[in-house]
Amino acid sequence: MMKKSIVSIGLALLIAGCNATTPEKPMTLKEQYEAALARTQAAVKKAASVDGEWRDIRWKKSKKKYLPKAIEAAKAGDYEKALKLLKIAEFQAEMGYKQAMAEKDAGPHLYGL
Repeated sequence: MMKKSIVSIGLALLIAGCNATTPEKPMTLKEQYEAALARTQAAVKKAASVDGEWRDIRWKKSKKKYLPKAIEAAKAGDYEKALKLLKIAEFQAEMGYKQAMAEKDAGPHLYGL
């Protein structure tokens, strides 16, 4: 009886130990950049789908072009700069989408008619 109890307890501990999760290692700057790039590109696509893309994200005539400059910085190995630029581009994409949705039903104000 004692042997069965010990074996049962041992198996229970073994199963519990197998289910324990190991802590995840922190993401490298490159991994953070890749995740941020995917998020930003999705946000830009969403904003563009409602014509809400702001000028400085990637337009050719803009001097800032945050998204292309972030990709260039990453290619040069400057992931910190790339992450900062992507943060700005993602913010602009999200706000551009929100602005376009808020103004989708806006029309001209015809006073005095």
